[in-house]
Amino acid sequence: MNKLLSSVVALMIMLPAALWAQDYKQYYQNLPVELKQVALPQIPDRTVSIKDVGGVGDGVTLNTEAFRQGVAKLKAQGGGRLVVPQGVWLTGPIELDNNIELRVEKNAIIYFSPDKRLYINSKKSGRVLPCISAQKKHDIAITGEGIIDGNGQQWRPVKRSKVSDTEWSAFKRMGGTVKQEGQLWYPWQMKSGYPDIMDSPEKQERMRNDLVRITDCQNLLFKGVTFQNAPKFHVHPCYCENIIMDGITVRCPWNAQNGDAIDLSDCHRALIVNSTVDAGDDGLCMKSGLPRKNSISGVEDVLIQDNTVFHAHGAFVLGSETAAGVRRIVVRNNRFSGTDTGLRFKSGLGRGGKTEQLYIQDIVMTDIKDEAIVFQCDYVDRPAGSDPNAIPTFTEEQRRWAPNFQDIHISNIVCRGAGTAIKASGILGLDCIHDIHINNATIVYSKTAKDINEKTAKVELTGVQLIADKAAK
Repeated sequence: MNKLLSSVVALMIMLPAALWAQDYKQYYQNLPVELKQVALPQIPDRTVSIKDVGGVGDGVTLNTEAFRQGVAKLKAQGGGRLVVPQGVWLTGPIELDNNIELRVEKNAIIYFSPDKRLYINSKKSGRVLPCISAQKKHDIAITGEGIIDGNGQQWRPVKRSKVSDTEWSAFKRMGGTVKQEGQLWYPWQMKSGYPDIMDSPEKQERMRNDLVRITDCQNLLFKGVTFQNAPKFHVHPCYCENIIMDGITVRCPWNAQNGDAIDLSDCHRALIVNSTVDAGDDGLCMKSGLPRKNSISGVEDVLIQDNTVFHAHGAFVLGSETAAGVRRIVVRNNRFSGTDTGLRFKSGLGRGGKTEQLYIQDIVMTDIKDEAIVFQCDYVDRPAGSDPNAIPTFTEEQRRWAPNFQDIHISNIVCRGAGTAIKASGILGLDCIHDIHINNATIVYSKTAKDINEKTAKVELTGVQLIADKAAK
């Protein structure tokens, strides 16, 4: 009898998750390539409020220990939901664990402290802890209608050319240090009184952390929450499997240095739907670093559908790391408005790899500043303060990892307003861009129709209309 009762209780706990999972199956209908489907994490029906473990949401009390105790209390019981109610919850880093859901309710703001000492990683020098993290865990969720704010202006450098006089004056009133003949501001030696953690602004800048970095984990759900103002990247799963992002908002100032919104780094099986991005760097970005032993490598089986990207350097982006490969990606029914580039494929020597079975279709774009579609094979990462004119050098080993953009199918594209419609340039002597098919597209451009280097890039256009915007002349 006890065994029967236990089975019934377990079924009741699992039933809501099973119903949600059934809803997500709808996205996998009529795909151009078969993708492995996602499944929801299993979170026990058990709740602890942050208030139950001493949390105070007055915007002044530091709640780092309360979050730690809340996670520990649920972990001891096998998992559950840690609820953050209305209030402003000042805290240091939060580490999640198996079968834990962090639920941020409406009118709740988790606000990360400007005290950089809280993020020092005692286990790994040269890095600081992410604001929210988990490593080698499973079944984790971050849900709700609240806000998670990384307080990124306390970490990010600011380029003078990217802000108005009023904004520049506001940054200088915070204190900080201006370098490069008045062209670059660092949040170092701030008037807030919190001490720096490195002995130079450049070294401290390289310590910037992600708002959410989940590493080597399985079964993740991000639903409903607003993630904003990260020190660096916002939502960044790395080497993870089975990821759902549904209805999240990611936002930061348009000029936020390295302010990527959603990055999947070497992740398998992911669904990104109904979400909104307005960010300072790449929007929906797939990254694949050099292969690792005994770990997930490459990006595989990703469906990106029904999302909106406002400002971003690129709305949908591959790279710059593509070394371990990008395979079976479907991007469909998305809208991009006001991005620098629309569909951006970027990589370079030392970080390039092969793409396979990429299908991008039914995309609408407006007010794209530069290219609607661009392939770039000479990308070089240049941190703030580095020499923009420095010529990179590559070892023979790095040259092995050349970009190989191929088997990419782009169709049903409408773009009203782009500087350049289509641009593609590979590397002479290397077959970096080939078997690219763009079908049934209409792009209204203001400067250049096509900028395709036919010696290094093989792009097939079928049913493509490139129309000059006479009003922009």
